[in-house]
Amino acid sequence: SWLADEPGAVQSLEAGADLVTFSGDKLLGGPQAGVIAGRADLVEACTAHPLARALRPGGLVMAALQKVALAYLERDGLAIPFWRMATIPVADLRTRAEAIEPGLAGDTVATPGGGTLPGVEIPSAGLVVPGDHTVVLRAGDPPIIARVVEGSTVVDLRTVHPDDDPLVAEAIGRLG
Repeated sequence: SWLADEPGAVQSLEAGADLVTFSGDKLLGGPQAGVIAGRADLVEACTAHPLARALRPGGLVMAALQKVALAYLERDGLAIPFWRMATIPVADLRTRAEAIEPGLAGDTVATPGGGTLPGVEIPSAGLVVPGDHTVVLRAGDPPIIARVVEGSTVVDLRTVHPDDDPLVAEAIGRLG
């Protein structure tokens, strides 16, 4: 697995850490937030720090974190968009790419979390269009975010919800 060498918060606590911090959005798959977990007395001490008031999350962030936490408790990874996208089999992505535009289907790699997992790549698939069409795709309605790899525009379907495939097909079709 592409996360094999990256310990999670639970694994760090089980290995003896008293307190861990992690990103609510990057690997948890929730809202952008910092999360502190560990021994109750240490977490409580953090809430008493003078910075706690300035750094506390708002109600919407707490509601979103709660929804993600409940999905984890219920072991429903598919309810978390990040995990749904990160774990979809490449074969499924290839099938979608072929359905959108058979002649443009191709393999690629996704890079999760930027600084969170530097150098990590996830095998992926999508549409590969010769030339740089990123400006045109981003100017569309809705904008399609793609990247240029070795002179071709790549739309990585790992980052596109299947319900949006018709929008991607329409945008690619407009490229001529």
